[in-house]
Amino acid sequence: MIAAFSKALSVSEARFSYSLDDLRQMSADVLRLANAAGASAAEAEVSLGIGQNVSVRLDEVETIEYNRDKGMSVTVYFGQSRGHASTSDLSPQALQDTVTAACSIARHTAQDEFCGLADPALLATAFPDLDLYHPWDISVDEAIQLARSCEGAALAVDGRINNSEGAGVSTYEGLFSYANSNGFNHGYPTSRHSLSCSVIAESGDDMQRDYWYTSARAAVDLDAAELVGRKAGERTVRRLGGRQIKTGQVSVLFDASIAGGLVSHFISAISGGSLYRKSSFLLDSLGKQVFSPLVNLSEQPHIPRGLASSAFDNEGVATHARDLVRDGVLQGYVLSSYSARKLGMATTGNAGGNHNLLLQSGDLDFNGLLKTMHTGLLVTELLGHGINMVTGDYSRGAAGFWVENGVIQYPVEEITIAGNLKDMFMQVVAIGNDVLVQGSKQTGSILIERMTVAGH
Repeated sequence: MIAAFSKALSVSEARFSYSLDDLRQMSADVLRLANAAGASAAEAEVSLGIGQNVSVRLDEVETIEYNRDKGMSVTVYFGQSRGHASTSDLSPQALQDTVTAACSIARHTAQDEFCGLADPALLATAFPDLDLYHPWDISVDEAIQLARSCEGAALAVDGRINNSEGAGVSTYEGLFSYANSNGFNHGYPTSRHSLSCSVIAESGDDMQRDYWYTSARAAVDLDAAELVGRKAGERTVRRLGGRQIKTGQVSVLFDASIAGGLVSHFISAISGGSLYRKSSFLLDSLGKQVFSPLVNLSEQPHIPRGLASSAFDNEGVATHARDLVRDGVLQGYVLSSYSARKLGMATTGNAGGNHNLLLQSGDLDFNGLLKTMHTGLLVTELLGHGINMVTGDYSRGAAGFWVENGVIQYPVEEITIAGNLKDMFMQVVAIGNDVLVQGSKQTGSILIERMTVAGH
């Protein structure tokens, strides 16, 4: 693993204008400047990023974009007063000026007893190779051809697909170093690539659009361009002929492509900021039943090539695999050092957000979920943001398909689904094994026993 990490570093050093050692030295220099300016503590991050984005529409090249970014951010503490500043200039003078600006801000900021660096005892000391860096050497011409193949596959699905919002290929590589005055100084290279397509179908006066995409650390893990295009085309065509349904209480199946949103709402409710501001419907829920007993949710920060994998968080705190929900019972919150101190608790290594979240699947595949639901609504798209995180009230525009006898009958549109997240979580009756890996949340489709559907 050490050899693999060293190889990744050597590759990154040939591709970036600075090496990881250079960035670590800059971070250390910034900390010394802060100390010389009188700061009692400081932390700094230096980062580089390079990327390429190519998009085509109706077989014509729409955009070709290159980006090459760099930046440094520094936070200084004068006792319990905090100041922050950043710059995109990595010259020695710019680093000095940025530290000076942060110090000036700190001197004019009120004290906050909860601010400060992470506990030194919790900082990461082991750095496993998580295989997060896989540069994609794809030329512009190759990317254009890949995007054309993707869009072409979508347009070929059905003659009613007569327009396109385009297909795109995106590549990204990053390198960063984070350091603080408690002795932490580490970083690593990362990569993330994606391929997407969105098309439009028409039948009479009915016009529908849909999309599909794939994302991965390594290009070899991306779905084939033709598969992505075909999926986008099929998802678009199947929405033609949408109708409303009668208002009522029905079972609702959240398709795997949107089910991660339910997990996101839950994470928001158990995150430190929501908890200490008392703006969460799950206040004081630790150790209590918050989901139906079949729900098990874990955080797995060390998955090789994981889209949200990391050995440490944004404060240098070591990450660890843990259960967030076990048999429906809340096992832990999602906290940074600041929010943990506000709550009288310890950080969970989540400064900067959650890591890979895995919702344990059941035995049923997608068709099995439809049969279990028997009659109800399959939701494939959500619109709007009608969610009250204080009360848990949930109301969103939706589109999808009406299901009877376990079989999809027809597309549905212009409806609203409503409920309360507390009730919805307790009414999870099945989780499919049709797991999608498109981001930090990995889940199959989720079946909710009953929600209100407003149609006509």
